[in-house]
Amino acid sequence: MKSITRRSFVGGAGAGLAALGLAACGNSSSSDSSSSSSSSSNSDDRSGNVYWLNFKPELDTAAQKLASDYMEKYPNVKVKVQTAASGTYEQTLTSEMDKSEAPTLFVIGNQAAVKEWADYAMDLSDTPIANELTTNDYNLYDESGKLVSIGYCYECYGIVVNKDLVEKAGHSVDDIKDFDSLKTVVEDIHKNASKLGFDAFVATDLDSSASWLVTGHLANLEYFYEEKKAGTKWTSAPATITGDYLPNYKKLFDLAINNSLVEPNTLATGGHDPSTEFAEGKAAFIFTGSFGYKDFKGKVANSCCIPYYCGVDGEENAGLNCGTENCWAINDNASDEDKKATMDFMVWLVSDPDASKTMVENLGILPYKNSPEGDNPYLNNAKEYQDKGCYTMDWATNFQPNVDAYRAALVSALNSYTADPSDSTWADVKTAFVDGWASNYKKVNG
Repeated sequence: MKSITRRSFVGGAGAGLAALGLAACGNSSSSDSSSSSSSSSNSDDRSGNVYWLNFKPELDTAAQKLASDYMEKYPNVKVKVQTAASGTYEQTLTSEMDKSEAPTLFVIGNQAAVKEWADYAMDLSDTPIANELTTNDYNLYDESGKLVSIGYCYECYGIVVNKDLVEKAGHSVDDIKDFDSLKTVVEDIHKNASKLGFDAFVATDLDSSASWLVTGHLANLEYFYEEKKAGTKWTSAPATITGDYLPNYKKLFDLAINNSLVEPNTLATGGHDPSTEFAEGKAAFIFTGSFGYKDFKGKVANSCCIPYYCGVDGEENAGLNCGTENCWAINDNASDEDKKATMDFMVWLVSDPDASKTMVENLGILPYKNSPEGDNPYLNNAKEYQDKGCYTMDWATNFQPNVDAYRAALVSALNSYTADPSDSTWADVKTAFVDGWASNYKKVNG
């Protein structure tokens, strides 16, 4: 086993992981480890140790049960699951990787994390788990094109709509195809809110509880459309951004805050509960995604997720923002036996009928051949857009540099703007977006 030293963790499994994912390279032993993991095992010859450092706290109960079921089926394999507390994954991973019995299965969250954990990640190209995939959209690669982290589920986000409320207001979600049609419906509902008994948007607070929805998720439309305009998908953080699509960000941001249950100048202090308000039928629109469905299941009978319509050309062909922070890597410093045991366990998680059902129930859609469909309508919406040939908005937000400091400045500027909406306060928002990106990039990269 190679010596392992403590290293700082940047990006994906850290603050960036609170909202997003990518990968790293293997070492000279990777080819050997890949071949050693290239065939399935029978129940009587599976052996070794699997240590799964789980990133998602909400999966812990299910993950522990899956580990127990696997060991019952394959008694010569020991599976340990440790789940990091929310917001502590990077610290936990760094600490655990310093130990002699380090995780064999862990998460690399984004491209920045690829650079940090390159020496630890096995090459997953042409392995059994890679061969189970239905898409490569959620995999992470190093600069040489080597597959070092593999998506095991994905999420989507956009604008969730209570279709029944929209219809009660005399409109149809099917009529919303772009920003102008969205604006027509939203403003009409807000204008008639007192008569209807519900408003258009619920508030997205600009405190620590929810600001990531606009500084991370909504900000993605700026970054994605910069990518799209350039015709090149980012594989690392650019040193600068243009801010060309901030007018589009402003259109959608303004539409939401000016047609909401609450006054814009109250958003800085927080205290609102958008998920509950939406679940109670107090508004027809909310910024959220597949991760928010659990809050509405059984409460909002008829809802769907639509794209971030913001006034860009051709947006009638837009789909949802789809990506993942959930990407598995195998520790290349583990023994060949343990790497093989880990590979077999991963394949079982996504292909065994009962195991994959449990994974889908807890995580949503799995991009694997033998995984069942889930019941999350927003993920199904994402697939419907893809099937219609609409473009998917990838999670370019993953590349925000020095993410905590960058978003803090965005929040501060947006709070000033909502308190006093003017050209000058919006100029400060643009400065936070554009100049803030450049300065934070320099802080991280020199």
